Amino acid sequence: MNQQVKDLIQKLGEAIHESVAESEAIAGVVREIREQGFDVLLMLEATIGLNEVEDDDEGAEGDEGNEAAHGPFTRNDLTFLKSLRITTEEHESGAGGDTTNGV
Repeated sequence: MNQQVKDLIQKLGEAIHESVAESEAIAGVVREIREQGFDVLLMLEATIGLNEVEDDDEGAEGDEGNEAAHGPFTRNDLTFLKSLRITTEEHESGAGGDTTNGV
């Protein structure tokens, strides 16, 4: 990944942080929680996934990330679910891994 993309990802993280920090809706709810006698610690985690887009000279056949892979999910769907440690029914039986979060 080049430095320009890394800088843009950093800017995206800062923009998300700014949006949450300046949100009147969030501030209002936090204020209400404090009025109930609790202190609030808000920690958010954002996962930013990037897929490099290549020129599509081959038409729809070249779009491997979006083609169906075992059921209703695309390969990108399965990769995303796997990153969250979620398995699908199709992959539970053969995977032998942690299926406590199975979909």
